[in-house]
Amino acid sequence: MGSLLKNGYGENSLSLHPYYRKPAMLAKLTSKNQLTLPKAVIASVHGAKYFDVAEENGRIVLTPVRINRADAVRSKLEELNLSEADIADAVSWARHPG
Repeated sequence: MGSLLKNGYGENSLSLHPYYRKPAMLAKLTSKNQLTLPKAVIASVHGAKYFDVAEENGRIVLTPVRINRADAVRSKLEELNLSEADIADAVSWARHPG
């Protein structure tokens, strides 16, 4: 039968025979607040380079996100509140020789 263990965060977990335990995957936090994640974890997110980071009940949750540059440009243009005339004027100015 397994034994009841207490982890460092106050939660209980059941420890089964060592041959039945899933191997632990650890990530170390460096002095510069950087984490190196295990290859097995990264392989499962299919090449994601950016992650949404959240804290949920004392856990760090990373969710892969895809950054779409076109969406970023649209967002910035909306933020600047430019009109179509403003953009047309800017294009005309940029195309004007000399």
